[in-house]
Amino acid sequence: DYMTLLSEHFYRGRVPWTKEGRVDLLTHVGMLKESIRAKAEGHRKLQASLPNLKGRVIPIAMDEWNFWHREVAYGELGCVYELSDGLGVAEGLHEYYRQSDLIHMAHYAQTVNVIGAIKTTRTAAEMETTGLVLELYRKHFGETPLLMPEAAAPYDVVAALTKDGRTLTVAVVNPTSEEINLTLDLAGATLAGNGTRWHITGADEFAHNAPGQPRAVDIKRTDGVATNALKVPALSASLFALPLK
Repeated sequence: DYMTLLSEHFYRGRVPWTKEGRVDLLTHVGMLKESIRAKAEGHRKLQASLPNLKGRVIPIAMDEWNFWHREVAYGELGCVYELSDGLGVAEGLHEYYRQSDLIHMAHYAQTVNVIGAIKTTRTAAEMETTGLVLELYRKHFGETPLLMPEAAAPYDVVAALTKDGRTLTVAVVNPTSEEINLTLDLAGATLAGNGTRWHITGADEFAHNAPGQPRAVDIKRTDGVATNALKVPALSASLFALPLK
């Protein structure tokens, strides 16, 4: 009767306490999404079966979530996050939007070093691929998730409106080696002109950033994007901001 949230957490990847090694790119990118969905579906089933809840649903606070790899490069437990990890975090965010009726809080762990979004040396600091994805979505993705059909694998697409309702934001993860074109089919809204695209990519799935070194993975901005066919670069997480009439 006194619970307002239930705490959950999970990690995936080449974690220190297992012998799990590298898997193929598409499997890796989908790991976090898979775990988030499994947690949500498990709670929907479990809570519906508990008579003492009397139909009440207790929301979830996912207070830790991330990839955690066995290879240690920063301190005692710090691992490198490659482009593939960044794309996986983007798909994780997408799944949180889909499950936002049940999962009310989600906190990436951690901030600095260990498994953090930022890695440091004694003289430099750098944003990991995962941190760049969190920065991009925090700054530019809308606040009101929209219900939409799930994209055919291996692509992952979500959409949301900004707080003022004047901009449609569309985010796409393309974990393949080919650029794709996304055609929008809007109902109840009309686009007002060209948009802006931000995307994160690198030379390959293993590309990563290191403190004190030039960035191998970064956020790139493109203005004047045509909205009739949104171009999504290969091996990228792309976010489009499209003005509405």
